[in-house]
Amino acid sequence: MSEIDSIDNVIPRTDVVKCTARIGAEIRNVKLSADLPNQTIAAINGLMLEHKVMFFRDQSHLDDAEQERFALRFGKPSPYPEGAMPILEIDSARGDIRGDTWHIDWSCMDAYPKISVLRGVVIPPVGGDTVWSNTAAAYLDLPLPLQRLADDLWAVHSFPGGLTGPRIETEHPIVRVHPETGERTLVLGSYVSHFVGVSKYDSQRLFDLFESHITAQENTVRWKWKQGDVAIWDNRATMHCATKDYGDQRRVVRRATIEGEVPVSVDGRYSVARFKFIKLPPRSSSLTVS
Repeated sequence: MSEIDSIDNVIPRTDVVKCTARIGAEIRNVKLSADLPNQTIAAINGLMLEHKVMFFRDQSHLDDAEQERFALRFGKPSPYPEGAMPILEIDSARGDIRGDTWHIDWSCMDAYPKISVLRGVVIPPVGGDTVWSNTAAAYLDLPLPLQRLADDLWAVHSFPGGLTGPRIETEHPIVRVHPETGERTLVLGSYVSHFVGVSKYDSQRLFDLFESHITAQENTVRWKWKQGDVAIWDNRATMHCATKDYGDQRRVVRRATIEGEVPVSVDGRYSVARFKFIKLPPRSSSLTVS
């Protein structure tokens, strides 16, 4: 039995509604829970690998604890540099609008999260959509000479630290090989400070060139949130951006992330942490770097 047939036996294809040709699907008639059977969790993971980001409406039964328990069915929790909390709240009333630039969640870390689970808690009446892009499709769209250039390039992803957390800095390949699908995906976004061995001037122009392919409309999907919606995405094969177009209205979303793997380049080299985020024992809120 093929993997697709196995998924179909658990989540019928009639309940999987594609949002665009290249990225995104709404999954219907599934009530997310930590108590879902293993086959359902495997099917959700398979659909995520296929569609890159999935959307589930009407999941208002989830609270923070159940969202965390459900997310942990996909792996170990990924810690946050702001503190060792299981759920990260992003609240516009506190000025939390860091997500309004294209980014990969915590790509400044060496083993940045592989999966993010985001829940809509307070949704403004207008605006506040999130847009995702398929970085595997973007790589395939590159002309062959640009693919070869990207394969050889590395970039420094950094988080400056300060009051909100420690300094974190990692050298990642611009192209990583996806550990589950074997796809080549582009690794860029707002954490990039410069390309290794390239001047800042030229780094910016190369960044703009590759980023423009990632954010091309044909590679993106836009989700209009409702309260209780949940989005689950493959953080290794997507970038995303929240739109700040809701004025003074409040927007609150809460996110859980699952620990990922250290990226591997097309020639088999691993990402290198310059300033590494150190995970501390559970229930500790202090953070150090080395």
